[in-house]
Amino acid sequence: MTTEPLSEVQKARADLTAALDAIEYKLNLPKQAAHAVKRAGARARAFRKANPAAALGVVVVAAALVGGAVWLVLRAARK
Repeated sequence: MTTEPLSEVQKARADLTAALDAIEYKLNLPKQAAHAVKRAGARARAFRKANPAAALGVVVVAAALVGGAVWLVLRAARK
């Protein structure tokens, strides 16, 4: 009978630890951002490996959009 309450206390402590870890993760925005960047990088690498031509197309279109945006900003600044 004495081991039963002890195991309940240990379970309660483990539950509390898990809850505190979850709260810490939710409130730690830099840590969440780092995880999001890692996940996005992994997805991008998987996409590039599965479909290299489409990945190249995405890079070309992104470069064209950035170049066009820079051109428009410079053009507007000169006027």
